[in-house]
Amino acid sequence: MSVYSLYVINKSGGLIYNRDFSEAARVETNDSLRLASIWHSLHAIAGQLSPVPSCTGIELLEADSFNLHCFQTLTGTKFLLVVDPHASFIPALLQRIYELYSDYVMKNPFYETEQVIKCELFDENVELLIRRYLQQAT
Repeated sequence: MSVYSLYVINKSGGLIYNRDFSEAARVETNDSLRLASIWHSLHAIAGQLSPVPSCTGIELLEADSFNLHCFQTLTGTKFLLVVDPHASFIPALLQRIYELYSDYVMKNPFYETEQVIKCELFDENVELLIRRYLQQAT
């Protein structure tokens, strides 16, 4: 099992964080920006078209070679995790990433909401979390 990439999209659809965890998943910056924009639009449209009144949008996109999981916060920030199709416990992993975001980014007095995330402690702890997840999954 593998975790390929993590993206964080602000409520306006701007890419504020991206991290690749495998060499095979290296994505160009322009492609990451396009992915964020497209996902933000699809997520919003899906929420509006859904016959279920409380639907907030797409939570999982399944493909042959990857799955894309989305966790949306109450503020509209979206966490996208691109993983191997056989990966398990991804919602719990996304919840833990959100907790790290809350602890290291949102509590940082120098961080301005909706801006690009540049926080070494967040980077280090996300990397550590993903490494632990991959070790437990093997």
